[in-house]
Amino acid sequence: MTPLKRFINLLKLDRRDISQIILYAIFSGILALSLPLGIQAIINFIQAGNISVSWVVLVFLVILGVALVGILSLMQMRITENLQQKLFVRSAFEFSYRLPSIKFEELYKNHPPEIANKFFDTLTIQKGTSKLLVDFSASLLQVLFALVLLSLYHPFFIIFGLLLLGLLYAIFAYAYKPGLETSLKESKYKYKVVSWLQEIAKNYWVFKNQNHFMFALSKNDALVSEYLNYREKHFKIIKSQYIKLIVFKIIITASLLIIGGLLVINQQMNIGQFVAAEIGILMVIASVEKIILGLETFYDVLTSVEKIGQVTDLPVEVVTTSNENFCYSNINLSIENISYKFPDSAKNALKNISFIINQGEKIILNGENGSGKSTLIRLLAGIISPNIGAFYINDDTFKKIDLNLYRKHIGIVLQNETPFEGTILENITFGKPYSDEDLKWVLDTVQLTDFIKTLPENLNTQIMSTGLLLSASNMQKIVLAKSLISKPKILFLEDPTDKLDSISAQNIITTIMNNKNQTVVVSSKNDFWKKYAQRQITLNSGKISNDIKL
Repeated sequence: MTPLKRFINLLKLDRRDISQIILYAIFSGILALSLPLGIQAIINFIQAGNISVSWVVLVFLVILGVALVGILSLMQMRITENLQQKLFVRSAFEFSYRLPSIKFEELYKNHPPEIANKFFDTLTIQKGTSKLLVDFSASLLQVLFALVLLSLYHPFFIIFGLLLLGLLYAIFAYAYKPGLETSLKESKYKYKVVSWLQEIAKNYWVFKNQNHFMFALSKNDALVSEYLNYREKHFKIIKSQYIKLIVFKIIITASLLIIGGLLVINQQMNIGQFVAAEIGILMVIASVEKIILGLETFYDVLTSVEKIGQVTDLPVEVVTTSNENFCYSNINLSIENISYKFPDSAKNALKNISFIINQGEKIILNGENGSGKSTLIRLLAGIISPNIGAFYINDDTFKKIDLNLYRKHIGIVLQNETPFEGTILENITFGKPYSDEDLKWVLDTVQLTDFIKTLPENLNTQIMSTGLLLSASNMQKIVLAKSLISKPKILFLEDPTDKLDSISAQNIITTIMNNKNQTVVVSSKNDFWKKYAQRQITLNSGKISNDIKL
């Protein structure tokens, strides 16, 4: 879908607001004509030396017309403000819905923070769309009405109008494609600069080293240079459009003065008509200038719409709802001949794997780095889907199962997972109303109780996503508490205690593994898990090399 088509589809969602804006623009354009017509009539009265009640009425009507145009502009501002708010709200919910639902394979190919950053293009769409709707509609209608009025004075102005419309079309047709292409390239490198700045901010302590600092500046310089290159190309197109406008203004001004003067001399126009035509021409020139200068805004909006579209086009998970909720009282998992390959890999991370997990089993995954343990945990947790083979949940296939319902019954801790920016309570409960007993139980389980008591606001203490106010061990405890609080039927754990001291780790492991009804699948270098594990599955190069009872 082209950016222009995306923009048109976006406008269709707010037809009513847009129709009102155009309607007000029509009224405003008609009222604007009262200025040259009124001035023409006033000059004719003055020339005739006839200052009467009619003259006073005309002056009043001209002033009233100016006032009404202002009132209509205020009404447009209210509608455009509503439109801006709708665009922002719609985009915010679109992103918040889509980001967790995007297929893993798509996120694997795209940098998630860069995807999220594209939300800021909503601000450009907000401001730009409002400006385009108000300025473009008003300017185009003003040009149209002014040309109709001018054509009544002399046929010359009809030719002038046709030439003007031809010029506007030629400028747009010539500049549209390169203008949009350079705008998209400019935006691409703008986001690369932002993404790199985020990396510097995220690892700021690394770049305190002078050598690393110089590398950060060097890479930033390269990215900024690319941005400036395409920005300059885009500016050349905008400049060429404005040069054409200047030439047009010179030609029109000269034509008006020469031809209009001759028409007055030959008595084909009176002075009042000449002045009115001059005002009309000035209105046309001002409107055309506003349109030409507004093309940059037009390119910015189309670019932003395309950037947003790149996010909304990413495929999301298709979840099939099942009515057989009773099957989740116990969850048995079965995988048959499963293979999985990452999008950028030539070989399979998992190869022809088959086994069954029964409710309540305690399983430890063993293997060297790169053996496929992390991939297997993500597959079992429903984060990724197998390329080949079948994944059954209570004898129902992964493709047919209510995946959201399944995820409600599992707890996950992934390697290097960190809390999000918010309170400790929010990080543990995600806003769900758990009882005080449940909170006390989970805090005791993960050995967080004593630490929480030292905080001035206890569980309501605000933390950063980087864990700036927390030690690595407490960050891991919070993440672990998040996975335990709902008392899930299955736990999928990846190095859940690697940042904890041995005593804390052993206490937590003991509590987790002594829950007989809870299935636990864990990958960890801590051998203490084996003390309670019932089964060990060893992976080697993506294959199961051993599956034994302990």
